[in-house]
Amino acid sequence: MIPFQLTIFVIVIYMLESLTIIVQSSLIVAVLCKEWLQVKRLSPVDMILTSLGICRFILQWASILSNFSFYFNMNYAFWYISIIWEFSNVLIFWLTSLLAVFYCVKVSSFTNPIFLWLRWRISRSVPWLLLGSLMISCVTIIPSAVTKFIQIQLATMEHLPRNSTVIVRLTMFQQYLVNAHKLVALGIPFLLFLASTTLLVASLIQHVQQMQHRNTGHGNSSMKAHSTALRSLAVLFIFFTSYFLTILVSLTHKLLKKGSWFWVWEAVIYAVVSIHSTSLMSSSPTLKKALKVKFWGLDAA
Repeated sequence: MIPFQLTIFVIVIYMLESLTIIVQSSLIVAVLCKEWLQVKRLSPVDMILTSLGICRFILQWASILSNFSFYFNMNYAFWYISIIWEFSNVLIFWLTSLLAVFYCVKVSSFTNPIFLWLRWRISRSVPWLLLGSLMISCVTIIPSAVTKFIQIQLATMEHLPRNSTVIVRLTMFQQYLVNAHKLVALGIPFLLFLASTTLLVASLIQHVQQMQHRNTGHGNSSMKAHSTALRSLAVLFIFFTSYFLTILVSLTHKLLKKGSWFWVWEAVIYAVVSIHSTSLMSSSPTLKKALKVKFWGLDAA
């Protein structure tokens, strides 16, 4: 147990992180939607980032509502809201992996015929890939929805002995099969993200080495651009991997879900999410340009 005053302090930190993520997500969606209204189109990267912004916004409100419902033992509200949280979380994993795949295909210097075909097709396929990510997430969430129904049934069967065969089987299903399903549902897009990032880093490092050997003015500028891309990619990799690991620990360690330490762990998770959202904002030239103009306007004022 930790002191009550420290628990309140951690809850305040968590709420500040949540508000930061909500503001970041709203800013991403507002800027990119304004761009879409002005030019009547969005780049593939901006389409993915807009979808991520909407998901982050929904996820964070669901996190706030489900966490307080859980903490104050409002079980029915928690079960229903947590379905929305899990759906948004799975969709964020798929969208982030889609972003990594897009960068891998468009930026990498591989000359394999498959890569060349994907490079030609992927930009126009992004809307369909977004729809596919949405459909996969909808299918993936079905076992979680079944689990919540089981939890409701368990709550209505409290008059039965705790060693009842039905109670034991339902509890085992909830604790083992569902958690394994969640790990697979998040692990597949994460492995796709990891593979795409690894391929892209290998390609960019190879390209930077080639530019160094040429040692020309154009090569130096190209090497600088690719080095910048590597740094941005490294930030995205570090914080998305950290987010995956925190979710993994949350699923496998029940102690983190109980008592005062629950809020400490939530504050850790969403500190990572906030930094991850910041790194995503740097992935869009449209966002960087809009924010730069805004900040310059504030400085001039």
